[in-house]
Amino acid sequence: MKVRFTADSTCDMSPEFIERYQVKVIPLSVQLGGVFYKDGVDIHPDDIFAQVGRGADLPKTSAINVEEYQQVFHELLKDCDAILHFDISSEFSSCWQNACIAAEGLPVYCIDTRHLSTGIAMSLAEAADRIEAGMDPAQAAEEVRALSDKIEMSFIIDRLDYLYKGGRCSMVAMLGANVLHLRPCIEVVDGKMVVGKKYRGTYERCARAYLADRLKDAQSIVPRRVFLPHTGLTDAAVQEIRRIVTDAVPFTEVHIVRAGCSITSHCGENVFGIAFMRT
Repeated sequence: MKVRFTADSTCDMSPEFIERYQVKVIPLSVQLGGVFYKDGVDIHPDDIFAQVGRGADLPKTSAINVEEYQQVFHELLKDCDAILHFDISSEFSSCWQNACIAAEGLPVYCIDTRHLSTGIAMSLAEAADRIEAGMDPAQAAEEVRALSDKIEMSFIIDRLDYLYKGGRCSMVAMLGANVLHLRPCIEVVDGKMVVGKKYRGTYERCARAYLADRLKDAQSIVPRRVFLPHTGLTDAAVQEIRRIVTDAVPFTEVHIVRAGCSITSHCGENVFGIAFMRT
């Protein structure tokens, strides 16, 4: 049985990951400066940084509609037997609901990952493991849906400017955090983004403390793979993060991922995160 994987463009994946699993990425619409673009096709994170830096409002994203999903599903099913489709948490977007409508009557299994960014990629990789082992796609979809609570996905935010511009924190909170050098951890819990621990000090100090906290109880972490998404850190910074992570847990696969337009527009620059599974 030939099975294909699809995902909406909020799923942050490296080009190598997309190639390895032959993922068809379906782009959300992004409105920036009064112009509509396709996420990851004709607009990229650096475009957002450049325009916002010039004073433009933050971009707005629109969910993939039913017709767009139908076109992709029907086209892929000409050359495969089933599709496993992965969406950002239904708490954030109507993508999953629209995908379910488009999949009615088709051998397409839509998975509400209850995550975002590389948390979605983790779900997809787990499904691919099961399909490669010969599991039926319906069973693989059911098992992966049950893994959402075992996947840990979080980010550490350098500044709150983008969260403020997006209406996700107040001016008082932003100014207070900046004055006190506070850098919050944003976690995905029960399909929603919540503010976790707030770190204080230099970016480097906070980053190290954040990773130490996330990688506690290392014996319960599944060392199969880890994802390290970021919004444009230097290569040196990324490699240092990788070193700290792999010194703590000897992951078999380490996926370094430049985050796409969704995380970029919500969180801004100098952001990085980590996603892995616990037993």
